[in-house]
Amino acid sequence: MYGKSPSCAGLLLLGIQLTALEPIAAVEIYTSQVLEAVNGTDVRLKCTFSSFAPVGDALTVTWNFRPRDGGPEQFVFYYHVDPFKPMSGRFKDRVVWDGNPERYDVSIILWKLQFSDNGTYTCQVKNPPDVDGLIGEIQLSVVHTVRFSEIYFLALAIGSACALMVIIVIVVVLVQHFRKKRWAERAHKVVEIKPKEEERLNQEKKVSIYLEDTD
Repeated sequence: MYGKSPSCAGLLLLGIQLTALEPIAAVEIYTSQVLEAVNGTDVRLKCTFSSFAPVGDALTVTWNFRPRDGGPEQFVFYYHVDPFKPMSGRFKDRVVWDGNPERYDVSIILWKLQFSDNGTYTCQVKNPPDVDGLIGEIQLSVVHTVRFSEIYFLALAIGSACALMVIIVIVVVLVQHFRKKRWAERAHKVVEIKPKEEERLNQEKKVSIYLEDTD
């Protein structure tokens, strides 16, 4: 008597059970999401990740950019064993690798920001067999920098105010010093005048007594 062959339903159930025993492979990505930087400066676009699989040579990182004012997505940076900079486009010679895959860090630095750099930067990490997962995003806003002339006039105004305060303090100290000196001189003169006045009065008194005696 031959045994019964497994049914399709049984095989399907067995497959589901075996799949449930396997861990779900997915890369988790973490970014600052919103970032603001000053025009003309450098900015670090931070992106870190976590993965079920150990990090190896199969790791790939892709950075792309979507302009805020619309337009096609643009390539920013790529990493696979070694970093690969863009050879053309707006980010040529303006982006460098600043990550460390062993620390699950795949960040980059963007140099000399421009207002046209406003937009969304995406960070995608694949670490086979972890190849699925959401793509990290950073909304970058490039803000106006203070003009040199404004800095100059601001520094001049602050410097002038400080100089004026110093001058006022010096004048007040000098005035108080001269007043004290004048008061001291007057007090000294009064002390000198009193003995002379007393001596004069004594002389006048002696003369008056002498005249009275002669009469």
